[in-house]
Amino acid sequence: MATLVVKLLINALAIFLVGSFMPGIHVSTYITALMVALVLGILNMLVRPILFIITLPINILTLGFFTFVLNGLMFWLVSLFILDFKIDGFWSAVIGAIIVSVVSTIGDRLFLGADGKVGGN
Repeated sequence: MATLVVKLLINALAIFLVGSFMPGIHVSTYITALMVALVLGILNMLVRPILFIITLPINILTLGFFTFVLNGLMFWLVSLFILDFKIDGFWSAVIGAIIVSVVSTIGDRLFLGADGKVGGN
């Protein structure tokens, strides 16, 4: 449970940083970023696997690069649910999703370690 909370906070921080520094993505407060991280996690758990299976032929043809488009689509979809989270365009969503993924991965490694768990066990 602690690992899930830490990952949620790291994702919220990554979303807040992207919203602060990247034009085209607007996050008003850290609470908004926390809500975005929660909704994004839920959508990635429920909707993304279905979309990934449906788009598997395209993903194979593009050697996996279509996954970036799916990540951007999920990021943009969250902006439809959270009022204080705005994305100006599709490519802003794709680039923002890539940056959030990279920052979250780095944050996970720094705070959770290589095994991805709080406490190391």
